Amino acid sequence: MEYLERRRSLIEGRLEPVLDATEPDAMGDRLAHVALSGGKRVRPMVTLLAFEAVGGDLAGEDGRASGPSRRAVDFAVGIELVHNASLVVDDIIDESDLRRGVDSAWAAFGHGSAIVASDGLLGEAFALFSADERAMQVVSEAMVELGEGEATELVDEPESEPEYMELARRKTGALFRAAAELGAIAADADAYTVEAFGRYAERVGIAFQIRDDVLDSTADPADLGKPTGRDEALQRPSLVQITELSPEEANERARSESEAALSALEATDAVDSAAVGYLEDLAEFVVVRER
Repeated sequence: MEYLERRRSLIEGRLEPVLDATEPDAMGDRLAHVALSGGKRVRPMVTLLAFEAVGGDLAGEDGRASGPSRRAVDFAVGIELVHNASLVVDDIIDESDLRRGVDSAWAAFGHGSAIVASDGLLGEAFALFSADERAMQVVSEAMVELGEGEATELVDEPESEPEYMELARRKTGALFRAAAELGAIAADADAYTVEAFGRYAERVGIAFQIRDDVLDSTADPADLGKPTGRDEALQRPSLVQITELSPEEANERARSESEAALSALEATDAVDSAAVGYLEDLAEFVVVRER
């Protein structure tokens, strides 16, 4: 765990000053409420692990290095800010007043200020990507997919398992894909390698979303850190709700996606065995996580 904690500290160590520099101070406080209230930091960790897996060096892991190391950390923080911006909107749509065990942004500040906070998080994120054309393209494409997924969920709900899987790819898989591709880009990997890591992470993201659906049906809210049963109450599409699959059967679908992710990872020709090992662990963990 020390290996992962050192990398998490890089993310936290860069995230806090990015938010501290936000103006005005009231905006910075609201962004911090969203982004520093906890979270697993899965997506930024994928960025750093992908960076190392293709030969990137975190340069002493002090978070102050220039060049590829600093770029990787910036990209990791950026993708976490994009993720947090999407959660603010999700909570407004779901009318969820709890996120990570604290008040959601709209519950804490009101709808208008929460929307402004989401915009602020995106602005800070894109400032971190703006110097790299490939990074901007990857994140922009992910944002389009995410927006299409949100729209599908609201106005064109899936009615079958294949339609649900496409929704999960857009809603969750796309951002995971971007996280891994950003890590490979930071290490100056070739297009084939970037694509291979993207395939791995997309399948991890789909497995993550399916497991989210299962937890919404089965978990205790206190353990999960947010309300459960929201999918059914709001008639939101989840694999459990739109099919006749039991939670156990749905989890088997997640496991299939996890196995596909592992197969994709094998095709990456990664060079850092430690980072690859943790990416393998992640693909397996998302299926059994309890939060």
